[in-house]
Amino acid sequence: MTRLNSLKEHCIVFDINSKDEPDLRSELECFPDVDPGIEVVGDRVLVQLRREKTTSKGGIILVDETKQTLRFNETVAKVIQIGPLAYKNLDDLTPWIEGPWCKVGDLVRTIKYGGDRFVIQPGDEGAPVVFITIQAREIISKIKNFEAAQKMKAFVD
Repeated sequence: MTRLNSLKEHCIVFDINSKDEPDLRSELECFPDVDPGIEVVGDRVLVQLRREKTTSKGGIILVDETKQTLRFNETVAKVIQIGPLAYKNLDDLTPWIEGPWCKVGDLVRTIKYGGDRFVIQPGDEGAPVVFITIQAREIISKIKNFEAAQKMKAFVD
């Protein structure tokens, strides 16, 4: 028996690359109401990333390494604030022809890397909440509704 098979017999293995079922948590569980403690400026947008799961779909408590991977690979977010210069031509401050790409409260997909990330531990003893301040153009797409967001993995394999 190989060492890997021996380890599998004694450990519960969680494969983050497996085809996960939809995230059945509520919108409030995924995006708890947490004060970020900042106000964005310029052409920046503040988004709150979907909170990472603390247990697998089978109820197994996830190890910190798996939670960290999920937390920092997440690209589904909720728009919290939009800076006063976002979606405007910075030369003359006229709005972009196509208008803003999102508004506060929208669910979006954003860049995986970059932005200014910070973490707040809310008082509910759940997983930390991660915020990212990004440039307005780094909103990649708008998600049609929460049900569509529930079916999206944290990141693409």
